[in-house]
Amino acid sequence: GRERFETRVTALENGLRVASQNKFGQFCTLGLLVSSGSRHEAKYLSGITHFLEKLAFSSSAQFASKDEILLTLEKHGGICDCQASRDTIMYAVSADAKGLDTVVSLLADVVLQPRFSDEEMEMTRMAIRFELEDLNMRPDPEPLLTEMIHAAAYRENTVGLNRFCPVENTDKINREVLHSYLRNYYTPDRMVLAGVGIEHEQLVECAKKYLLGVEPVWGSAKTRDIDRSVAQYTGGIVKVEKDMSDVSLGPTPIPELTHIMIGLESCSFLEEDFIPFAVLNMMMGGGGSFSAGGPGKGMFTRLYLNVLNRHHWMYNATSYHHSYEDTGLLCIHASADPKQVREMVEIITREFILMAGALGEVELERAKTQLKSMLMMNLESRPVIFEDVGRQVLATNARKLPHELCALISDVQPADIKRVVTKMLRNKPAVAALGDLTDLPTYEHIQAALSSKDGRLPRLYRLFR
Repeated sequence: GRERFETRVTALENGLRVASQNKFGQFCTLGLLVSSGSRHEAKYLSGITHFLEKLAFSSSAQFASKDEILLTLEKHGGICDCQASRDTIMYAVSADAKGLDTVVSLLADVVLQPRFSDEEMEMTRMAIRFELEDLNMRPDPEPLLTEMIHAAAYRENTVGLNRFCPVENTDKINREVLHSYLRNYYTPDRMVLAGVGIEHEQLVECAKKYLLGVEPVWGSAKTRDIDRSVAQYTGGIVKVEKDMSDVSLGPTPIPELTHIMIGLESCSFLEEDFIPFAVLNMMMGGGGSFSAGGPGKGMFTRLYLNVLNRHHWMYNATSYHHSYEDTGLLCIHASADPKQVREMVEIITREFILMAGALGEVELERAKTQLKSMLMMNLESRPVIFEDVGRQVLATNARKLPHELCALISDVQPADIKRVVTKMLRNKPAVAALGDLTDLPTYEHIQAALSSKDGRLPRLYRLFR
């Protein structure tokens, strides 16, 4: 019975929401989540969110430098972090619960009164340039492919906008540009102060003390340019020809691979179909040809059974589900030798078609059990509970508790999976391709294969390519 009262939410006069969950223990995790991300940069220079993430917890009105902030947190055994995504930016601190007043004061100062000194701006530019270089040189192309598939699926709108700052914008973004953006998006009604391991009344008192009636450093002029665009799924292809033969040299070099990601529009995390899609993603599963934790782990998912176990030449086949407030994307990432690209694409499109086919009871129950256990295991961690509380309250003003989510997962039937897949397969695919693309089928052929009964590439193409 007690569980029903775990997450409490209070709205302050200025629109800021305060959410908390009392978990007993010495330490707490709290932070500010802001409804602001790369999807809101349509009217601005691309890369502002990337800058803000790197500049977080730097000097502010109260603190002369980052070191001073870290020393203040250290007195309470605290650590801090800032993470930005396409739709949210999150400033978080884990510290001893006795230092609550200090931590909320520090958070308010860091978020609302940053200095953005010339030296910090220059350091951030250097850090971003280095990160962009590193991104293109890493053997693991996952972040790059995720960017590409979003750009293909939502061409030049909302979640399709680049999450990383383009090199040419690093010198254009300055204090004035940041202030102009913050004036519109860092408003109390777009923020949630979330905390785990704290008494709710205490947190509300601290919020009133440090976040109510505070004049931010960029002023409190009326907001004008809030981007309320709804994601428009376009489908399409983004290809990057790249020599991947020397990404990892040394005693155990990674062989040259071509990476393909194929995705279809799913649904928003606010829709009822979100749960069947989460079960479907778990059922597809997959991973590398040699699973983490030794052979045999996660070997019952479809991408292991039907793809990696049957086609020894495939290095990777993994399913991902990205979900946002107004849309979602279910995609499969596969890697193989450049000569096998055509066959790899055919195998992946066939897996999409088979999703709508017969579904074994044991297979579905296994996926549902796995999803529930993953959910509960993740919620053993205080920072994860904090993020869950913050994100849910930011989107819906309330929080679905774990036992409610488990009940929804248990209710998923084979008919639900078939329904969501049938709806998903009506869309045009989004395709991202990286590496040697000599044998890559055309976008039209991939689209035709996805709308055929068996996921095969058109016959003429197969004979005469």
